[in-house]
Amino acid sequence: MENKIHNEKTLPLDDYPRPQLQRPTWQNLNGWWQYAITEMAQEPTQYDGLILVPYSPETKASGVQRPVSPTQTLWYKRTVTVPAVEAGAHVLLHFGAVDQFCRVFVDRQLRVTHRGGYWPFTVEITGGAAPRDVELIVAVQDHSDQGLEAYGKQKLAHGGMWYTPQSGIWQTVWLEVVPATYLTDLTITPDVAAGAVTVALTTNRPASALTVQVLADGEPVAGAPIDPASGYVTVSLPRPHLWTPADPFLYDVVITADDDQAQSYFGLRSFARGLDAAGRPAFLLNGQPFFQSGLLDQGYWAAGLYTPPSDAAVVRELTAIKEMGFNMLRKHIKIEPLRWYYHCDRLGILVWQDFVSGGGPYNDWLIRILPFVGAHFSDQDPALLGRGEARSRAVYLRDAQRTLDLLKNTVSICTWVPFNEGWGQFSANEIAAEVAWRDPTRLVDQASGWYDQGSGDFRSHHSYYKPFRLVKNAGARIQALTEFGGYALAVPNHIQVDRAFGYKSLADPAALLSALTKLYHSHVRANIPRGLAVAIYTQVSDVEDEINGLWTFDRAVCKIDPAALAALNADLQTTFEAAQSGV
Repeated sequence: MENKIHNEKTLPLDDYPRPQLQRPTWQNLNGWWQYAITEMAQEPTQYDGLILVPYSPETKASGVQRPVSPTQTLWYKRTVTVPAVEAGAHVLLHFGAVDQFCRVFVDRQLRVTHRGGYWPFTVEITGGAAPRDVELIVAVQDHSDQGLEAYGKQKLAHGGMWYTPQSGIWQTVWLEVVPATYLTDLTITPDVAAGAVTVALTTNRPASALTVQVLADGEPVAGAPIDPASGYVTVSLPRPHLWTPADPFLYDVVITADDDQAQSYFGLRSFARGLDAAGRPAFLLNGQPFFQSGLLDQGYWAAGLYTPPSDAAVVRELTAIKEMGFNMLRKHIKIEPLRWYYHCDRLGILVWQDFVSGGGPYNDWLIRILPFVGAHFSDQDPALLGRGEARSRAVYLRDAQRTLDLLKNTVSICTWVPFNEGWGQFSANEIAAEVAWRDPTRLVDQASGWYDQGSGDFRSHHSYYKPFRLVKNAGARIQALTEFGGYALAVPNHIQVDRAFGYKSLADPAALLSALTKLYHSHVRANIPRGLAVAIYTQVSDVEDEINGLWTFDRAVCKIDPAALAALNADLQTTFEAAQSGV
């Protein structure tokens, strides 16, 4: 297999899709595939046309713009040339994500069935001494919000806070050849207190030789062999360089397992709940109180919905957010392609990661209306908030573990969010404890918004219509305003609907900036001396009917002067520093 050749016209998203376990050669299978949408579950005799993978057929970017109903089957087909491989080597076909159920056929033999629209999976293809063509067929069904699988903000009856459902392949499809013994997984655990890092490796079969080498600025600084019996090693780092949003320093890692070699990276940082100088509960970054000012990030794009137009577009958006003075994003009810997290790691943006919501039925009265008048419920009856079926709870727990496994090495993720606003919530105390046990290196916001059950690391508030004022000495948990704002501004020629949705409408950019400044002063700055440690404004961009973003949905217009936002965020940090010093 030759090194890939970049060609934006034929290979969308042509960047290595798994930055934390990266090999030098791979084959991008994005591009034009045949597709068909059928009423029956059998393969059609004739396909409908071409689709641009990895964009869902519902999107403009796919070239199709056709919905797939829960009763239909979406088919993909293409021929792939498998390179010549040495005896014993493996050819791995990777799917970043396929929504929701899929079957993969290789030369018309069923090779894998996968459930869940947000998590990667791999199929092995038989290679040979000479290159050969194989036929790939992928059959997909998507129940959207009508089934038990996680579906996030997608809904068949979309509008308002619900978005266009999408189906099928929405992340990169790619091929790589690995030797007989190869790395299948790694876990990197930094230890700030010890100035060290532990690297644990998993291989497809026992390896005779495992090694790890750590590099800083391209120069080797540490390394050691790994005992194959244990599979892990801890190495000390000379002159440890900590990772922070202001200085997002990353160490590179080179790992070998017999003939296999891969690259990874990590940041030396720690997240904890502790006390600030005044004895208030605080978020601690590397042992020091740190104020998080962030944005709610839905992760939708006008042309590709779940799928960004390019890696460069992701970098532009994250860089602009950082330049506005924000140091955190809450990834809202979606899991991104892994390159998104890589860019947060290297640019220095903290991430709160929501688990993807599902369950049903969604009770609008219980989940959206009663909380605004102060209603509160226990979540010990799983049927109350949409988890009455045991199978639904099992799917949630399966997906929670998948999420922890997939994103465990992400440097920037500091907080897990199991539930949002009661949606599909059940046994939040038990689940928060389980998440904290499985990942003691991060914090947990067990129930963002309402129906708080009293556990986790944060007391998490959502405030859209009412004044927000914290009570001093409100408990041992960190006070966090995890959603607020949502102020709407319609920009002519940059909205897609006649009926727009937002929490407060403004007439022009000047009015929006004035209202937002007043909101930050009343909701955030005034509460910092009372212990507020986190503020998350809604939201990064407009999404379809929702026009409450800082950017329009097409990202063509920023509605607020970035310099004004940077000044506003600088004022919040000054207020926080003054509160720490007792001023």
